[in-house]
Amino acid sequence: MNENDLWLQRWKNSEIGFNQDKPNAFMLKYFSSLDLRKGARVLVPLCGKSIDISWLLSQGYEVVGIELSEQAIIELFEELGVEPCITALDELLCYRAEHITMYVGDVFKVTKQLLGKIDAVYDRAALVALKAETRVKYAKHLRDITKNAPQLLLCFEYTQSPMNKPPYAVDMDEIKKHYGRHYHIKMLCKKEIAGGFKGKTKAYDVVWLLNESQND
Repeated sequence: MNENDLWLQRWKNSEIGFNQDKPNAFMLKYFSSLDLRKGARVLVPLCGKSIDISWLLSQGYEVVGIELSEQAIIELFEELGVEPCITALDELLCYRAEHITMYVGDVFKVTKQLLGKIDAVYDRAALVALKAETRVKYAKHLRDITKNAPQLLLCFEYTQSPMNKPPYAVDMDEIKKHYGRHYHIKMLCKKEIAGGFKGKTKAYDVVWLLNESQND
């Protein structure tokens, strides 16, 4: 089963323990680090039906999301209490309402022409959801389609071997490999996760701010 099929199966089976019931605490604390104006367009890749989207909308931002599972996006709009306009775009679907646009399909099918201007990226659970080889492709693609828009990036650090499944560990060296040539990278927070991952291994939440490099 490939990665896309795996995630679609998890949504079908409601195996969505990664979905939070309140806005992410690190987002609430550090989102202002992006220094965005009201009305800025924020991309949330691999967004699912995250409640973080509701918070971003409440703060006056325009939210653009990319999500593989149409079921997730249907549920998102139901929970927002908003009726979307749905448009077919070749291999994608577009769910749109006031201040929110969601593209349903493979993230690698989304182009910068389709997205338009993106002011910032909020990556809470996208990079860490992908296998190592896919992360290389994803990081480059995200840079390309957003024209190196600044990012608030939430990752996990732990010893990978006990848990060879998502969310995957992404350490500082890998962050620098993906983004070091294109961004100024700053670690905003590294906090040990109480109990580790399922009690099996010590783990940390790590929050990164990626600002466009002056060299670009």
